[in-house]
Amino acid sequence: MSWVILTGRKSDLDEFATPHKIISSRDYLSHPALFSGQRPKIINLSNSFAYQSRGYYASLLAGSRGHRVIPSVETMIDLTEKKLYENALPELEQELNKARARLGGTFPARVAIFFGAGPEAAWDRFSRLLFDWFRAPALEVTIKDNGQWAAIARIGFLPLTRLKADDKQRFVASLAAYTGREWRDTKLRTPARWSFATLVDAGEELAPSSIASLRHWSRVAARMGVEVEPIGKRDLARLANYDALFIRQTTSISNHTYRFARRAEQEGMPVIDDPMSMIRCTNKVYLNELMIKNKVPVPRSVMIAGPGDLQRAAETLGFPLVLKIPDSSFSRGVRRAKDFEELKKLASEWLEESDLLIAQEYLPTDFDWRIGVLGGEPLFAVQYLMVKKHWQIVQHDRRGGPVQGGFRSFRLADTSAEVVATAVRAASCIGQGLYGVDLKETPNGVAVIEINDNPNLDHGCEDAGEGEAVWKRLTQWFLDRLER
Repeated sequence: MSWVILTGRKSDLDEFATPHKIISSRDYLSHPALFSGQRPKIINLSNSFAYQSRGYYASLLAGSRGHRVIPSVETMIDLTEKKLYENALPELEQELNKARARLGGTFPARVAIFFGAGPEAAWDRFSRLLFDWFRAPALEVTIKDNGQWAAIARIGFLPLTRLKADDKQRFVASLAAYTGREWRDTKLRTPARWSFATLVDAGEELAPSSIASLRHWSRVAARMGVEVEPIGKRDLARLANYDALFIRQTTSISNHTYRFARRAEQEGMPVIDDPMSMIRCTNKVYLNELMIKNKVPVPRSVMIAGPGDLQRAAETLGFPLVLKIPDSSFSRGVRRAKDFEELKKLASEWLEESDLLIAQEYLPTDFDWRIGVLGGEPLFAVQYLMVKKHWQIVQHDRRGGPVQGGFRSFRLADTSAEVVATAVRAASCIGQGLYGVDLKETPNGVAVIEINDNPNLDHGCEDAGEGEAVWKRLTQWFLDRLER
């Protein structure tokens, strides 16, 4: 992939030495087939990004042409009014004031940030965070400082024509650093048509995929022309250097995984897990109502919004019953209450941190089915066994850390047709990504317990039934979306 720089006029970059192709936004707009068969990365340096300006249309049409572009139209819209980006200000201002302290309290009224780089090292963290929020080549931040606290008055685009003389050299250096990241180790790489980023944390206790499993995927993907590269939480700024993103850290809409997913989607990159799947799968209350609406079988459930709902839950579900915090993972925030007093005590504690709980009937089984679903089709089948002398597949309150039960892997052809069909129907209510559908098989039929947007996928476990086909299908899912 090559870099292409768009300017208001081609001559706008005459004084800047850059090896990249430079064309005017007018030429880019008027020649839709200019990069036919290519996937260039566009840096839009137009002099205006106002709605329906040439700069605006250049980024808009870049998306329709399958080109990756910064800034995106979404970023342009976000920065048109302060009220549209005010949700970013608390985090940005906190980091801004840390920079203020490092600078000894001396603060400019305006600061220029180029590709996530500030004028000196003290600005680095703030500059990277700003670039995380608003991925744009050049931004100007207007600051109000009362001597004790610095507040952001405005964030806006900074055109080339307004660069101060001492900023021009810094802009060129930042441009070179940004466009050079992708190719820094090209000589060491094996030839690959595509490059997939995999977000991992080697220290995560219950990661959805082990590093060894991801290395196995990397070997399979390499035979399909794909290079898999691990990235970490600090690599958001260079995410656009890749073609796709596979998130293999436990997802949450309140941590960096959601920001990575959102950024990938804004860049037009195929991503697992996508932001909407995260939102839909994260909350068990939402999932329960969605399944009921779509006539997917689930355990009987009662929503608990306060102490007044406890008696209704007890009468409807009986004991023991299962109480859940809506947003939890790996069996955390899921407890079993054996009687009303235990229910009351547990609900009182949890209602202090969550406005809503969900109570469900207890369906005792020796295992939970997990059916992997990818792109609306079954991917793998496995049974997760309950921890010995415990009622869940993961026991968190054991000395020495969490304990997991065993597993049994199956070929899809040997798995109950009802289990597989129910899982696929449940996953289709969420989207077309990768999901792990947990089900219980009881004498009264199959019931969906939950749908996971970030399911475990480990070599030797989830793939034991279908073998290498699991990893090939995962790779092909991304390729199909890249080659459309």
